[in-house]
Amino acid sequence: MNEILVPVLMAIIGLFVGAVGAIYMKRMRDEKTKKGAEDEAERTLTKARSEAQRIDRDSKQRAKDFEARARKTAENDIQKQKQKLQQEEKNLVDKEAKLEKEFQGKEAELETKLQEIAARDEKLKIAEKRLVELELEAQRKQDELRARIETASGLSAADAKKEMIDALTQDARTEAAKRALEIEEEAKAEADGKAKRIIAMAVARYAGEYTSERTVSVINLPNEEMKGKIIGREGRNIRALEAACGVDLIVDETPEAVVISSFDPVRREVARKALEKLMEDGRVHPARIEEVIEKVKKEIFKIMKEDGEKAVFELGLAGVHPEIVKVLGGLKYRHTLTQNVLQHSIEVGFLAGMMAAELGVDVKRARRAGLLHDIGKGLDHTVEGSHAITGAEFLKKYGENEQVCHAVRAHHDDERPSSVLAFLVQAANVLSNSRPGARRQSMDSYIRRMEDMESIGNSFDGVVRTFAVQTGKELRVLVESSRVTDEQASMLSYDIARKIERELSYPGQVKVTVVREVRVIEHAR
Repeated sequence: MNEILVPVLMAIIGLFVGAVGAIYMKRMRDEKTKKGAEDEAERTLTKARSEAQRIDRDSKQRAKDFEARARKTAENDIQKQKQKLQQEEKNLVDKEAKLEKEFQGKEAELETKLQEIAARDEKLKIAEKRLVELELEAQRKQDELRARIETASGLSAADAKKEMIDALTQDARTEAAKRALEIEEEAKAEADGKAKRIIAMAVARYAGEYTSERTVSVINLPNEEMKGKIIGREGRNIRALEAACGVDLIVDETPEAVVISSFDPVRREVARKALEKLMEDGRVHPARIEEVIEKVKKEIFKIMKEDGEKAVFELGLAGVHPEIVKVLGGLKYRHTLTQNVLQHSIEVGFLAGMMAAELGVDVKRARRAGLLHDIGKGLDHTVEGSHAITGAEFLKKYGENEQVCHAVRAHHDDERPSSVLAFLVQAANVLSNSRPGARRQSMDSYIRRMEDMESIGNSFDGVVRTFAVQTGKELRVLVESSRVTDEQASMLSYDIARKIERELSYPGQVKVTVVREVRVIEHAR
């Protein structure tokens, strides 16, 4: 037992001694390491202090060097600024001396000029005085010369002046006539060919029919007894008819006929159809008359709409407002100098379209403007203004294009034409009006117009006689060859044409021809 414990105790003691030795050795090493670290730290700190002192010495030295250099630079800059200021001051002094010298020179020059002006004024006064004396002398000599001329010529100064003015005026008119003739010939040479071709082509391509109607309609009666029914007891039937239709019924001695009179063709047509229906029915009394007239009005308005649609379709137009179509159809019952307005409008539409095609203008728009140019004639009298203006406003109200409205306003010059379309509608309107058979006037109006034209031609100086020919389409003027020259004849034709435009109203155009004939007669004996 003891043998076992002894080695164990020895081993324990050995381990303990070893552990204590190891701990001691470790502490010794740690002490040594700590001391080495402290020594290293001391050396590092000493070195850092030494370096810091060196850096501080270097910094102070560099600061002193920088300060010295900055002071030296500042001193140099100050010296330069002083030199610059001294130079500028010297320049100012030199400039001031120069300006002073120039001022003295200018002052001396001004003084010299003032003296020259004073001398010139003195000379000018002398010259003015001399001029007045010369003017008086010239006036005296002019008076003497005028007196001598008047004595020699037997004319006063006023008469001589008038003759001179007349001579100059005559010369000016002669020159103006020559120039006007040249300009007119140039314009004709340039425009006549194309204009004639376009108009001739348009007129030749279109041939329209005309229906001539009067302001009265005659209704044939089956017998004389029907007149009594139309008149009614104490005239009540005829009064009811006239009041409902707005027309005048004339029942006279004409056998088996009643005359309907009205300037409104629509009312006249309503009365005519109503009378025909009443005669077919045989019952004529106020209640029946009102019933038939109301029915006829509806039929007439339906027909007007159909006629308007037919006109629009014939011209190939689209998008026309129904109200415009209705008023357009009503033009069938309206006439201008016996020319049916609807037929005239259709013709103007075709003519304007054909001329537009020749000129490369919008054909559809030209046809539209031509068809609608007289739409104002279909509006009643409650709408104020000319038919061109009221028609354009009516079209504008229902959405028509402004160019079309302008052409309608301008076709009678109520508004100055400003587009090719407006001029085309004007031309087409004149062509349609002036076509042979388009319009008919009474013999009295023809004779009166021709007499007025002849009197206008006779009112000019130098005219021997005038003749209105071609039913008033041409005025031939015979002049005295001794009083009117060739150039004056050109100016005379122009003056007569302008006076006819101002004072007369006529369809189409009037050609003024001035004839100046020179006859030289000698007898052989």
